[in-house]
Amino acid sequence: MTAENLALSPELLEAVRRISGTEHLLVALDFDGTLSPIVDRAEDARPLPRSAAALAELAELPRTTTALISGRALDSLRLVASPPANTLLIGSHGAEVWLGEGSLGLELDEDQRKKLAAVREVLAEIVNIAPGTVLEDKPAGVVLHTRMADDDVAEDAVEAATRVLSEHPGVYLKTGKRVLETSVVHASKGEAVEFLRQATGATAILFAGDDVTDEDALGRLMGDDVGIKVGLDFTQAQYRVEAPVHVAELLEALLRERRRVTSPA
Repeated sequence: MTAENLALSPELLEAVRRISGTEHLLVALDFDGTLSPIVDRAEDARPLPRSAAALAELAELPRTTTALISGRALDSLRLVASPPANTLLIGSHGAEVWLGEGSLGLELDEDQRKKLAAVREVLAEIVNIAPGTVLEDKPAGVVLHTRMADDDVAEDAVEAATRVLSEHPGVYLKTGKRVLETSVVHASKGEAVEFLRQATGATAILFAGDDVTDEDALGRLMGDDVGIKVGLDFTQAQYRVEAPVHVAELLEALLRERRRVTSPA
C-alpha cells in the first residue's frame, strides 16, 4: 500500500485493481457527501478539487464512462458539480436523465402538476411554523431540508409531512440525511444504475454514495461491480471509506489502474 492510499483498505485497493481491467467501466457517483462534503446550504456544495480532477481524467479514458447520480435536480447538479462535458447526469433520484445533446427534459402531465402543487402547499405550511426548515423545488418534487433546524423541530417537521403526504396517492417519499424528498414521479437510484448499465454497455460498475437513497443503487450492483459506502452508517456495500476526502484517494487509485490498463502498449 502506498502512502497516498493509507485510508483505503487492502481489500478495496484489490477491488479497484480488479475492476480496472473490465472491458467497459462505468464510474457512477453520488455528489453530496461523496464528491462534495455535506454543507448547510445546498448551493454552497462543491466537489473536492482532487476528486474533480480525477473524475475529469477518468472521463477521458478509453472504454470508460463517468456518471453522477444525484437527488439534486439536474440544473442544481450542473451548477455545483461543474461535471466534465461527457459525464452522464442523473438527477432527482432518477426522474431526470441527461445522456448528452438531444436528451429530453422531464415533462409532467396535468395530474402530476396538480399533485406537485398540493405537495408544495403542504410543505410550505410546515416550513412556516418550523424554524430552520426550508424548501427546495425540483421538476418532479419538493424537498424539505431540516439541516439548519434544531433536532426536535426537524423530527417534528418530517413526521408531520410524512403523515400528511402518505395520504396522497401518487406521491413518493424518500428520507435522507436531514431531508425529506417528495416526488410525483416514481424513480430511484437503483433504477438509474440499471438504466446506465444498459445505456452504456458497461461490463462493470463502480458506485460510491453516502446516503440512505444510495442503498438503492448499491443493492442493484452485481457480479464484478464494486460498491463503496462513504461514511459509517449501515450499508450493504462491500467496501467503505469514511469521508469525501477518501473518495478523492479512491478515484486517484482507480485512475492510475484504469490508465495503465487502457493506455496503448
